[in-house]
Amino acid sequence: MARYTGPRDKINRRFGQPVFGASKALERRNFPPGVHGAKGRRKQSDYAVALGEKQKMKFGYGLLERQFRRYYQKAVQSRGVTGEKMLQLLETRLDTLVDRLGFSATRRGARQMVTHGHISVNGRKVTIPSYACRTGDVIEVREHPKSRQLGSKGLETTQIRPVPDWLTLNKEQFKGTLTRIPTREELNPVANEQLVVELYSRS
Repeated sequence: MARYTGPRDKINRRFGQPVFGASKALERRNFPPGVHGAKGRRKQSDYAVALGEKQKMKFGYGLLERQFRRYYQKAVQSRGVTGEKMLQLLETRLDTLVDRLGFSATRRGARQMVTHGHISVNGRKVTIPSYACRTGDVIEVREHPKSRQLGSKGLETTQIRPVPDWLTLNKEQFKGTLTRIPTREELNPVANEQLVVELYSRS
């Protein structure tokens, strides 16, 4: 699956927030990129605002349009609030959980750990970043020197970052468990998911 591999700081500056995580460039230059960026941000239409929220969420989870729309469609078919369901589907992706557990410092790094075979779920190697984890699944850095080296580096880098309450982490064993599906109140999305839902519902 293709994904965005361009300059992340440029995207962070476009939206005025760290879509990809902490950004030193955004701290230094908190205005849009480009020749006229320093003049400030122009007032946007409601459609432009909603489109921007969708783009932020896509970039944040490392997805392109086709795959992102599929999550919306799955959420629509599920019981409950569509926006919350979509966030829950995105948050229980394997690469997202590897990032949340701190095995990698970035979501891009987490995705790479999965695709390169460094992660197992319930004892079986999984190389699909979009793998949908379920309650009770155990995510583990595989017992391979290279895998454990990457896991150790990730845990060291993210040691001050709290692990969400809906996950449990055993650092010594390089294991984490999805104990339950998070509620909307426990999530802190980079974008307003309700505007994303409204945008898709109009198309």
